[in-house]
Amino acid sequence: MPVGRRKPEVDSVAAVFGSQRPAVLRPLAVPGVPLTSLTKLLGASQSGGAGDVQVTGVTLDSRLVQPGDLYVALAGRSHHGAQFAGQAVATGAVAVLTDPAGQRLAENLGRPVLVVGDPRWAMAPAAAQVYGHPSAAMTTYGVTGTNGKTTTSYLLDSALRSVGVRTGMVGTIGFGLDGVVLDAPRTTVTTPEAPELQGLLALLVERGATACVLEVSSHALSLGRVDAITFDVAAFTNFGQDHLDFHGDEESYFESKASLFTPQRTRAGVINIDDPRGTVLVDRLRAAVMPVVTVSLTDPAADYRVVGTRLATDGLTEVDLRTPKGSLVFRLALPGDHNVRNAVTALAMLDLQAVDLEPAAAGLARVTVPGRMQRVELGPSAPAVFVDFAHTPQAVAAALGALQGRRRIAVLGAGGDRDPDKRGPIGAAAAAHADVVVVTDDNPRTEDPAAIRSQVLQGAHGASVTGRPTMVLDGGDRRAAIRRGLELAGPADVLVVLGKGHETGQQVGDTVLAFDDVEVLRHEWADLTGSP
Repeated sequence: MPVGRRKPEVDSVAAVFGSQRPAVLRPLAVPGVPLTSLTKLLGASQSGGAGDVQVTGVTLDSRLVQPGDLYVALAGRSHHGAQFAGQAVATGAVAVLTDPAGQRLAENLGRPVLVVGDPRWAMAPAAAQVYGHPSAAMTTYGVTGTNGKTTTSYLLDSALRSVGVRTGMVGTIGFGLDGVVLDAPRTTVTTPEAPELQGLLALLVERGATACVLEVSSHALSLGRVDAITFDVAAFTNFGQDHLDFHGDEESYFESKASLFTPQRTRAGVINIDDPRGTVLVDRLRAAVMPVVTVSLTDPAADYRVVGTRLATDGLTEVDLRTPKGSLVFRLALPGDHNVRNAVTALAMLDLQAVDLEPAAAGLARVTVPGRMQRVELGPSAPAVFVDFAHTPQAVAAALGALQGRRRIAVLGAGGDRDPDKRGPIGAAAAAHADVVVVTDDNPRTEDPAAIRSQVLQGAHGASVTGRPTMVLDGGDRRAAIRRGLELAGPADVLVVLGKGHETGQQVGDTVLAFDDVEVLRHEWADLTGSP
């Protein structure tokens, strides 16, 4: 198995998609391919039903099978996907792709069974073949990094649409076409599994998209979800501690992200060299004789360097940028140096694809991103309130650092069943940049919420900033903590609710409860002030 890849521990498709039935986002017209061509492509052996059939779709979710599908049956922790092959066949699957263990469960169903050593790595090429290699029909932009993937993707999408390009977008918040959200339930999966991703890309092509912006997570790279895509340009935003529960250690996590910047996966790279890991990637790309450009807020040697920024009277940030082709001044609606860097990264990616930067940059002044430094208006006497997805120490520091000049109150926590080593650093980052830290629950999942809060509190209490004492409180459950933050914030202060951003649910145990930080802020403020 390649460096940075870890075999997933998926118990069933429900572990990937959740209990809600996902929407089927596929093209209406698929010519289909003969099963024999897939057998040859994958080097698979075949058993079960005889004869050739036409395959017009691929899925690993037995609930989503449509007539003509190849059903992919993966091994899980306690169940094998082949146990659901009967259901898939009854719904219209014409063949099954699985491993030797799955073969024994599926070969008596009267359908051909393709057998490979590990079907996970066969999904992407099989799906790409069935759907006609849709990524090759678009200009593809991939964005990876610990933080900033979603914001950079939104900036790219808006800039492309400003020059008349029809765009698709795939990422954490959902899927879009020309700025319109496609109907699909939200999940926490940044990059869909290969069959769903290839079907979605084919749908975008069918509907006229000529470019697609994709967030590329470390999980997607480690699990082969984007293996059948060679991006026209890929960007590295930054690197920090995250997902160590999956990758095991920081080096494996980094190598997973670094694997995007290889000739098999991208044709050119845009790298943030303000991050030390970025310089490592630049050296690797140059050694491989791959096209690469660099971005920086401070390094004079960078190809794209910010010369200066200033706050305009309308609240937007004006940015002076030096590029290899000359100077460019643009305006940005999102606050903070980290968002300036995200915007410069997006422009550098477009420049590599010969997009005219001046009209493209005009689109950056209109970008707002759900749950990313999202301003929540509560009324004339209310504090300034922001909601942000920041859930790593680096992202917490960046979000709070973007709001200097006022007394800052941060409400935040850490997720359960995820990398516990970042909980203390999250608390420390908040205490280093905020005047008041209210520690609360994020998505506790199956862990004790109080135990998670204790770890975050310990980190916050341990962070000392000379000359600026920080008040640290245990705010209890998230609604109570948000209310406490509002009570502590005066009209001249800023309240920042961090961690969940765009999410509209909170996972407690095995249950996802309705919870939207923005709506809770509005409700609690109305209750506190007696306003309608």
